[in-house]
Amino acid sequence: MSEAATLAAEDVTAAARPETLVTVRDLSKHFEIRGGLFGVSRIGAVRAVDGVTFDIRRGETLGLVGESGCGKTTLGKVILRLIPATKGEVLFGGKGLFEARGDDLKAIRRNMQIIFQDPYSSLNPRMTVGEIVGEGPLVHGLTNRRAREELVRELLARVGLNQSHIHRYPHEFSGGQRQRIGIARALALNPEFVVCDEPVSALDVSIQSQVLNLLDDLQEQLGLTYLFIAHNLAVVEHISDRVGVMYLGRLVELADVEELYERPRHPYTVALLSAVPEPDPRRRKRRLVLKGDVPSPANPPSGCRFHTRCWLRERLGNPETCVTQDPALADTGGEHFAACHFAGEVVAEAAELGAAGARE
Repeated sequence: MSEAATLAAEDVTAAARPETLVTVRDLSKHFEIRGGLFGVSRIGAVRAVDGVTFDIRRGETLGLVGESGCGKTTLGKVILRLIPATKGEVLFGGKGLFEARGDDLKAIRRNMQIIFQDPYSSLNPRMTVGEIVGEGPLVHGLTNRRAREELVRELLARVGLNQSHIHRYPHEFSGGQRQRIGIARALALNPEFVVCDEPVSALDVSIQSQVLNLLDDLQEQLGLTYLFIAHNLAVVEHISDRVGVMYLGRLVELADVEELYERPRHPYTVALLSAVPEPDPRRRKRRLVLKGDVPSPANPPSGCRFHTRCWLRERLGNPETCVTQDPALADTGGEHFAACHFAGEVVAEAAELGAAGARE
């Protein structure tokens, strides 16, 4: 583990609480790039997730935001062990997920489920709703057909669908209804932890609010813990207790939702928040348009990965530290973590620009 990653792990561990359910330490996922004759030579790697450390507390919703390609979905899948990690560890309830085998792994998998982004492709078109929702309980030992059908009917009612829909196929439902089926499937094994991978991004705005309210209600009723991945920062603000911001495979900021939205301490977060539409016409803020394209995760910049597009670095006279030193994710006060050499100056500079974080 690098020195920066070690410091980040120590900082976050110090703030960990006894009710921590999921622990992620120095987690990475690199996809190999192969070339040469017959494609057998390793010529590089795409660092989709690169040294991420954080905790998810029992009963909370941790929002995860960032631009497309920053590694959010990959991180969620690695945490669930749907794809193998390159390095790092994930603890669920204090037990190592990557070391688990056989019955131990099967028992952990009951408690970790996922709601997929696309309500169309995530459902098998050849299976009825009853078969889709009941597949998990069947795999985990509920072989009695009548008991399984009763469970499916209860789940459909819980997510707001008619119990008579149990014998229908996915193509007979709207997008919002299909996502409700996906939610019912995720709840079928009574899990503790659910990864919500952009569960409302493919839905109409009016349906989005219904699904978000449903997720809120289910969390309160069942004591669920969510990792909520999304692009829409307004949605994340509504549903999350804490928010993590990812950029180019790294976690660059992590804080309570109100603290992060009011006083962001990373320049990338400020730029993201400046793009959120302001419903109150009396409030004005300047949009910060980031220059250039997102660097390739196969060849990330040296030092701070955001320095090639950072508006704050320009205002500070382009300090060399940003290019030569990789900032660790450190506590800047009040369990507000940021990976920026000049985190203490972000709020003042953003206020001077009239950008996000300078709300009137």
